[in-house]
Amino acid sequence: MSKNAKEAILAAARQSAQAHGYGGLNFRDLAAEVGIKAASIYHHFPSKAELGAAVARRYWEDTAADLEAMRADAPDALSSLRRYPGIFRRSLAHGNRLCMGSFMSAEYDDLPDAVKTEVQAFADINIAWLAATLADAGLVPPEESEGRARAIFAAVSGAQLLARSRSDITLFDDLIAGYQSAGLLPA
Repeated sequence: MSKNAKEAILAAARQSAQAHGYGGLNFRDLAAEVGIKAASIYHHFPSKAELGAAVARRYWEDTAADLEAMRADAPDALSSLRRYPGIFRRSLAHGNRLCMGSFMSAEYDDLPDAVKTEVQAFADINIAWLAATLADAGLVPPEESEGRARAIFAAVSGAQLLARSRSDITLFDDLIAGYQSAGLLPA
């Protein structure tokens, strides 16, 4: 199987996981979407657990790259923090999908261990980035940055979940504005 087919499988699996979670990963459906035989998927991903872990790993790696690019492109740390909710908003704007890390976290008890590890990594990279950026912006003392980062990550993830359940992206925007008014996020 070519590298392009593997990438197509990962892309299709990501879309499926963002819409239906780990439980929605189905080799037959993915094969049909990619235009290959279901048995061909097993060449790169011998099990659903390996596919789920690969998709979750790619997701957090892409998110880490997005966060670093956002930090590099912003004039300062405060601007980066203001842009952070946009990463979660993007999923809603693309078919009312959830951040895959959030979706799989809801299924956590039913995930294979390899997938759990990658889901935890997604939260960890977000919290580490937020903590460092909060400290760099001077919004909180370094010893308080991780706690604030966890609160921001949970709040933004929760806003996305509520907005998805209502199919209303403006609800997400309103919640983010509320977090800014309350001082959780910089305005």
